[in-house]
Amino acid sequence: MTMRIVVASDHVGFLLKPMVLDELRRLGHTAVDLGPESPQSVDFPDYAALVGKALQNSEADRGILICGSGVGMCIAANKLHGIRACVTHDTYSAGQGVEHDDMNVMCLGGRVIGEEVARSLVRAFMHAQFQPEERFVRRLNKVKALENG
Repeated sequence: MTMRIVVASDHVGFLLKPMVLDELRRLGHTAVDLGPESPQSVDFPDYAALVGKALQNSEADRGILICGSGVGMCIAANKLHGIRACVTHDTYSAGQGVEHDDMNVMCLGGRVIGEEVARSLVRAFMHAQFQPEERFVRRLNKVKALENG
C-alpha cells in the first residue's frame, strides 16, 4: 500500500533527512519534505507542528521527524491532537509502535543513529500496519480518551 509520508527535521537532523526521503521513495511511497531547506539553526517545534498538522488535515498518512536525539521532536509532536509519536532507535519499536499503538509519527535522532540504522527503521515503520485486535483497539481508545480530557 502506497502512503504519503511527510518528513521534517531541525538543523541537527538535516543531514539524515535526505536519506530518509530516499528510502521512503525507494519503498514506493510519496515522500514530502516539509523542511527546513538548509542546515541553519531552526526551532524544532515549528517543524513538528508542520508534520502534525499535515496528519491532522489528512494531507499525509504518517510522518517522520528528525532532530538530534528524537526527543524534542517527539515531545512537541505529541502535544498535537491525534498525533502518536515515539522515538524509535530499534526496529522492534519502529514496527511494534504501529502494530500495537497506532503510532503515526516516528522520531529519529540524527546524533544517535547512522544512515543504515535509519534505513532499517524506515522499513520497519513503513511495513507495519495497526493490528485491530480487541486489546489494541481498547488501549488506543483509552489513549484517545486521555487526549480528549
